[in-house]
Amino acid sequence: MDTSKPQHTRRLSAVLLLSMAAPAGAMASHPQDPWESYNRKVFAFNEFLDDYFLRPVAKGYRAVTPEVVDRSITNFFGNLGDVVTLANNILQLKHHEAAATASRIMFNSTWGVGGLFDVATAFDISVDKEDFGQTLSYWGVPQGNYLMLPFLGPGTVTDTIGRIPDSYADPVGYLFSEPERYFASATRIVDKRADIIPAENLIQGDRYTFVRNAYLQQREFLINDGKIEDPFTSDDFDEDY
Repeated sequence: MDTSKPQHTRRLSAVLLLSMAAPAGAMASHPQDPWESYNRKVFAFNEFLDDYFLRPVAKGYRAVTPEVVDRSITNFFGNLGDVVTLANNILQLKHHEAAATASRIMFNSTWGVGGLFDVATAFDISVDKEDFGQTLSYWGVPQGNYLMLPFLGPGTVTDTIGRIPDSYADPVGYLFSEPERYFASATRIVDKRADIIPAENLIQGDRYTFVRNAYLQQREFLINDGKIEDPFTSDDFDEDY
C-alpha cells in the first residue's frame, strides 16, 4: 500500500516551489499588493512568532515523531480537509470531482482506518484542494488585493472571506469537543508547519516578496484548476511574430 502523503498535502510546499520561476529578489511593487506597507508589518510580526515559537515546536515535532506516525497524522487531517473540498466541489457544480472526493473520504475513512492511511491515492483517486475562496472566484468574484493576516499568513480579500464558511464545513469542530478541539487544531497547525520545513531553503532574496509571489501564483493555479494560459502558445503571440 502506498502511504505517501496525499496530493493536497504536497501542495503545502508548492507555495514555495512555484516562486522558483519568478525573480525572487525583485523588489518592484505588485499590482495586487497596494497595501504592501501594512502587509510587511504583519509579515514581520508573523515571522517573529514563527522564529521564536511555531518553527521550534515544528522542528521538535519532526525530531520526536516517527515518520509513519507523522504521515498518519497528515493523512488524518487531509481526510477531514477533503470534506471542505467536497462541499466546495458541489458549490462549483463540479460533479465528477465531487464524486471523486466523496470516494476518497469513504475509502480513507473506512479502509484507511479513519483516514490514518491514504488508500484512495493508492487507488489513483486524487483530487485538488478546493476552498470557498476558489468557489467565490468560480462564480466571478475577483480575488482582490493581497492581504497578510496576523497568525494566519498570506491571503487575498476573497480568500479571507472564504475562510469563514470553510470553518463551518471543517469536521474538526464537530468531531471534537473542548478542550480536545483545541488540541486537534494545534496539532494540525504544527503538522502543516513541520511539513514545509524541508522546502524553506528554496526561499531566496526578500522573504516577503518571495512568499507573496509564491502564494499568488499558487492561488492562480488552484483557481484555474492548473490550466494556466501560456502566452507563447496564444494566437496573438503568433500574429505578433
